[in-house]
Amino acid sequence: MSAREEILARIRAANAAGRPAARRTAAGGAASGPGTASGADEAPGSAAASGADGAPGSAAANGASTARAAGGDRYRTAGSVHGAALLDLLAERLSDYHATVQRAEPDRLGEAVAAALTRRGAKRIAVPPGLELPGLPDDVEAVSGDGLAPDALDALDGVVTGAAVAIAETGTIVLDSSPGQGTRAVTLVPDYHLCVVHADQVVHIMPEAVARLTARNKRPLTWISGPSATSDIELNRVEGVHGPRNLEVIIVAASLLTLNLFRAARGGPLVSVEADMS
Repeated sequence: MSAREEILARIRAANAAGRPAARRTAAGGAASGPGTASGADEAPGSAAASGADGAPGSAAANGASTARAAGGDRYRTAGSVHGAALLDLLAERLSDYHATVQRAEPDRLGEAVAAALTRRGAKRIAVPPGLELPGLPDDVEAVSGDGLAPDALDALDGVVTGAAVAIAETGTIVLDSSPGQGTRAVTLVPDYHLCVVHADQVVHIMPEAVARLTARNKRPLTWISGPSATSDIELNRVEGVHGPRNLEVIIVAASLLTLNLFRAARGGPLVSVEADMS
């Protein structure tokens, strides 16, 4: 099931669960509409209303909680996918956005980065301070990128960064300008972005990511869902307007052996160290 199909299925299910059994009649009879104590169409926030518009702890808020309990989770704050399945979901959603995805074990991260840069033909790249990249090819020059003018950044062959958090459900990577992630200009101007995401940085859903980001120092955030692309009203797709046209992600798993054992149990294909998941 694609991300689009999953989202539409959830919307349909939520609409079905919240559909009133009866409507107010022309004569003003009662209906069983959601969000009201008696089914009447009282304004949100009124004493009679029991929808989600009331203050926390009020009858309205309690009514909304009861409705959520009866109709299923309407707003999730914790994910339900973990472990290898979580990394599989992230790789799948990133690929949906036409990003290139690799897997690597921690002790072979340097090899994976070198291989990616070699395939790209990158010779001069930005590497933000705080990002440790062992084993860069001898013919690759690494510059910090800090303080460079946009024209100088545009002349680079790419940028390699870490990440603050990655959201598997939406295939989104968030940067918060912490050490190893660079400034916003460094990550948005070069045409190629190679991003290293570690397994413990991956969460299932957006509320989990927001909770992690809230706990960190307040910094400017960059939310990346695939290579930069936009469309006009005639659906003409243009890439590279707001950021790099090429996004490559290396997912660093604690152990590919664990991942392959999990996949074998599900009857899925095994993953090699440099397997392309796109």
